[in-house]
Amino acid sequence: MWSYRKRLDRDLVRWREAGWITPENEAAIRHDAERGVRTLGLANSLAILSAVLIGFAVMSFVASNWQDMPRVLRLGLLIASLWTSYGLSGFFARRGMAGFSHAAILLGVGIFGGSIMLISQMYHMDGNPAGAVLLWAAGALLAGVVLRSNPALAFAMILVTIWGTMEALRLDKVFWLFLLPWALVSAAFYWQRWRPGLHLAGLALTGFVVSLGYRLNDGHAHGLVVAMGLGIMAASMAGERLKPELPALWSGSFNYGLVIVLAGLWALQFFENPPLDVFTLLAVLALALLIAAIFWGLKSGNRGALWLGYAGFSVEILAVYVETIGTLLNTSLFFLVAGLIVSALAAMAYRLHSRGEAQAKGALS
Repeated sequence: MWSYRKRLDRDLVRWREAGWITPENEAAIRHDAERGVRTLGLANSLAILSAVLIGFAVMSFVASNWQDMPRVLRLGLLIASLWTSYGLSGFFARRGMAGFSHAAILLGVGIFGGSIMLISQMYHMDGNPAGAVLLWAAGALLAGVVLRSNPALAFAMILVTIWGTMEALRLDKVFWLFLLPWALVSAAFYWQRWRPGLHLAGLALTGFVVSLGYRLNDGHAHGLVVAMGLGIMAASMAGERLKPELPALWSGSFNYGLVIVLAGLWALQFFENPPLDVFTLLAVLALALLIAAIFWGLKSGNRGALWLGYAGFSVEILAVYVETIGTLLNTSLFFLVAGLIVSALAAMAYRLHSRGEAQAKGALS
């Protein structure tokens, strides 16, 4: 909904400036859109939260009375609760209450996960807890695909990430098998054409790539992470020129690549304990990259890159100051050089902007 409103804001301004709609019509459209967000959006959000709470309530009730129930009653109660949830989903879907339908599906997925744990306890199944999480994720993925539920798919991605983290910690090495279920859930997101889900998949993959720096080469593979992030950024910039009809894909991948590079550089600077000259070089490279990201964000209209650049630049400067607080002369020299470089870039950007405006006015005249 947020992305729709953002696009609608841009379209309304463009339509009004082109004379296609009147200010009164624009105000009416905005009012109608805001009313839909305030009412239906709030109702759907509360329905999702209620599904989570009811799911916990059902499983807590069953668990607290688990030993007093006959085994057949236990299984029957779990199955009845599961199918009641999916029945409610169909009931709400037929009445056009999509948000409530998704909440009921999410409730069923939660009951399915609780059922796995309780049945394992009932039959004294001893095994890897991560395997139960993976089975839960598979159920959430199946429900999301069959019932076309985005919240269920998002929950499946969260469970897959938890499963991959648990296995990586248990094995104490890179858990490459994580990429298989990640790809399946990501494909479901793409099939649903759900952009927030694709961003969730991007975040999960970003975390996996960053973790490689701490798993490969005895925990000293952060340079590889930086190289991978730079490759993703370069591929995104090239893709934006070759396939400009996919701006969301290229802007998103550029931003995730930037996060990967910054995470790798951060580890090289502050976790690897490099000499002062290497530290200074890495800091300069990080600041130069962030300035370049800001320029690219302004040029391509990538607001994510723009704000990542601003935030990253501020955090990097603060971290450098804290790290070099004991060598005030070097710190002041570093900030002086960085300030002069940024000032020169600002002057260059202003001249380019002024030249562009002059050329545009000359073309119109």
